[in-house]
Amino acid sequence: MNYCTNCGKEMDPAADVCLNCGKSRFSLRSTSSQPDTGGFGWGLLGFCIPVAGLILYLVWLNERPMTAKAVGTGALTSVILIMLFYFFLFIVALSF
Repeated sequence: MNYCTNCGKEMDPAADVCLNCGKSRFSLRSTSSQPDTGGFGWGLLGFCIPVAGLILYLVWLNERPMTAKAVGTGALTSVILIMLFYFFLFIVALSF
C-alpha cells in the first residue's frame, strides 16, 4: 500500500488523488536548481539585517528549511546581541 504524503493515510496504489484529503499523489512543487544547504552567507544576511532575516525565515520555512534555519539563526543572534548591548549600556549608565 501507498501512503499519502500530505495526510499519511493509506491510499490505493492506482489512485492519483488521496480520498481522505484530496491532495494529488504527484507533487506539483517546483524543484529548485540550487540545493538547500543553509550557507553561511544567509546567516550573515540575517545577522546584519534581522528584519530581512525574519521575513526570509518565514517565507522559506517549508520550502527551504535549512536555509530558513540559517537566516533565522543569524537574525536571532543579532537581536540577542543587540539586547545584551543595550542591557549593559543601561547598567553602565546607572553606575554613573
